[in-house]
Amino acid sequence: MLRRLSLLVLPVVLAVTALSCLSQSTTPQKASAIINASEAGSILPPSVFFRGQSASVQARNSAGIRISKDALLLVTLVDNSGYSSSIQQKYQAYLITESAIEIGGHRLPPGAYGFGFIAGDTFIVMDIGGHDLFTAKSTRDTELHRPTPLQILQAPTAGRYRLYAGRNFVELSVSQ
Repeated sequence: MLRRLSLLVLPVVLAVTALSCLSQSTTPQKASAIINASEAGSILPPSVFFRGQSASVQARNSAGIRISKDALLLVTLVDNSGYSSSIQQKYQAYLITESAIEIGGHRLPPGAYGFGFIAGDTFIVMDIGGHDLFTAKSTRDTELHRPTPLQILQAPTAGRYRLYAGRNFVELSVSQ
């Protein structure tokens, strides 16, 4: 009797297991999603390290992108008051990425970086030692209805995002 029952149950268990595996393999991966300030602020540490000092983050002025289940990109404005005026001009915000990204034609590997929007419609990225890595042209968006100090919005092109500081932005994408 037990043998007959196991012969009946075994095909059902195998079918359920096969269907489960099939549904998992055909389920599309979750697309990248923008993370708002409250969620990004809850993930970010209270302070970040840059050029030999710690700077407090402004969690209310943060954003991010959930690149995949296992990778995030986070940005936040920082309190740069403890830095020299030459650093303050360039170092306005902090970027942490767990995946390579591209900004203005420049590939940025996973890591932590300082960045800022500076005069002349320029966006600058620095390593955590304060060394300039690259600059890219930023664009002013006069059509943006509600500019905030820092935000990320979907760009018109699929798979691209706009990193804004006020009305100025640069486009970024996940690097392949």
